[in-house]
Amino acid sequence: MKVNIGFQVIAMYGDLPDMQKAWMDAEELGADRLYTSDHLNAFTFDTSVLEGDQHQSKLTAGGQVYEGTTVQAAMAVTTRRAEIGCVVHANSYRNPNMMAYIAGTIDHLSRGRFILGMGTGFFQHDYESFGYPWGTQTSRAEDMARDVPIIKSRLAQLNPKPLRHIPIMIASMGEKIGMRVVAEHADIWHLYGPLEKMAQKIDALKSICREIGRDPADIEIATNYTPALLKDADPDKYLALGITHLICLEQGPVWDRGLLREVLAWRKALG
Repeated sequence: MKVNIGFQVIAMYGDLPDMQKAWMDAEELGADRLYTSDHLNAFTFDTSVLEGDQHQSKLTAGGQVYEGTTVQAAMAVTTRRAEIGCVVHANSYRNPNMMAYIAGTIDHLSRGRFILGMGTGFFQHDYESFGYPWGTQTSRAEDMARDVPIIKSRLAQLNPKPLRHIPIMIASMGEKIGMRVVAEHADIWHLYGPLEKMAQKIDALKSICREIGRDPADIEIATNYTPALLKDADPDKYLALGITHLICLEQGPVWDRGLLREVLAWRKALG
């Protein structure tokens, strides 16, 4: 069983040189994958409230924030080994054909190390402040179900072609629509929340995979490893659920690497 460790630099609150140093340090420390975020306004998590599968978020007026695809392009040309991507792009922000075009370009900049992360978006203020229709969770999931096949089709038509099959990570926990997109199209599934909730969703995905004739073992399962938020600091429990990709996410201005070091040490001890 291969365990992948990721490091996500939330592209907020700090200066770009410091953020670049953080992701370069993370690669040097041994992170397998480097990620950024795709938000249009700075916000903070309310660590005291967990609604459904996500913590509530609070807008922070005037907080620095950087555009996600541009940051990934910078990651691509300043690293050499780790895969790079985003957890995750909001499907609504970019035309699906353009999203594939961007993905192909970053894949070349990274010499074939790009992962394309897609989700439905969750921060309403991002949508409204930039003029995107917020819709409903259902309508955004339906849009993603429509657009992911378009992205895959465009990736196959690009000239130049991507340097490899670009893995698609999909972040969705809706069993009626989003997780069916995962079962049909994802190489990596990103989910999040308390362990009990994730266990239920993993069982549900296995059932959906059986319905459509796909082996669920073909889908790598990833999650944000956030013991400070979820009050669970035992990565062995995640591994027991079949979650083999743990992502340490950090926000500026420090983008602390301490948790990453701990999780890398845990993996090393696994042998």
